[in-house]
Amino acid sequence: MTPTIEEYVALLCVDNVQFNKIYVKEPKPMTFKKKLVRLTGMTDMWAEKQIKKKNKVSCVPWFSLRDLVQNHPDIMKRMDLFALAIYGLIVFPKILGHVEVAVVDFFKRLKKGINPVPAILAETFRSLSGCRRKGEGRFIGCTQLLNVWILSHF
Repeated sequence: MTPTIEEYVALLCVDNVQFNKIYVKEPKPMTFKKKLVRLTGMTDMWAEKQIKKKNKVSCVPWFSLRDLVQNHPDIMKRMDLFALAIYGLIVFPKILGHVEVAVVDFFKRLKKGINPVPAILAETFRSLSGCRRKGEGRFIGCTQLLNVWILSHF
């Protein structure tokens, strides 16, 4: 009972998407530190201090991004970092209070007009499948989108 691709497109209201370009992970991705430096405009040393390992996954704590969102001199960077935080903390919340490397990659590609809908739908199925397989657990896909879909259908 998850939303279809078409329903996710309607719920996300993404305007600049090229539907023929679908998100897939790069075979030889740039390092997380480099991605973070490019996205934030900060130094290598700053990025190195912020990157943490949680459950064998590289991530950045939300409070580090929050400080940048509030104080970054470039307003466009502030907006980008705020949007990244929303994707990392709400749409793909695997590690509570942290934004992981996969979300940074996803966000970077989203800015280029890559279609995010199949990735979000796959994340929803992955999370629901994990809950079902364990017989317990919490849903860590995009809860808010699923809630909007449920409210619009029932």
